[in-house]
Amino acid sequence: MTDETQAAISLTDKAVGKIAELLGSQQDAGGQALRVAVRGGGCSGFQYALAFDQAKDDDHVFEVDGVSVLVDKVSMQFVFGSEVDYVEGLQGAGFQVNNPNVVAACGCGSSFQVKDDAPAAETAAV
Repeated sequence: MTDETQAAISLTDKAVGKIAELLGSQQDAGGQALRVAVRGGGCSGFQYALAFDQAKDDDHVFEVDGVSVLVDKVSMQFVFGSEVDYVEGLQGAGFQVNNPNVVAACGCGSSFQVKDDAPAAETAAV
């Protein structure tokens, strides 16, 4: 499934460049795209899973500046409106997801909680 409307995921110029560089260095990169997924886990409830993958039948596929991005149906509700960036700093380099749906994150920054999940977490804590 290819979405022709405005992409639910945007990429910074640095992210586009790094993805193109990484895919260009792989011999078997044909048809590969950046998969942005959300998995349960971590101390705040959810974690991002970014990887290069082939599109599956039920994926949303977005083209962003010549780079394909894949999001599965379940993850879409958590990452809609997010921006993927590539950052380099003292603690290393990697992709970072700037997600407007996040209401809380753990201290180490590897897991998060989203708006829809916040009331359920508060009820469970009572």
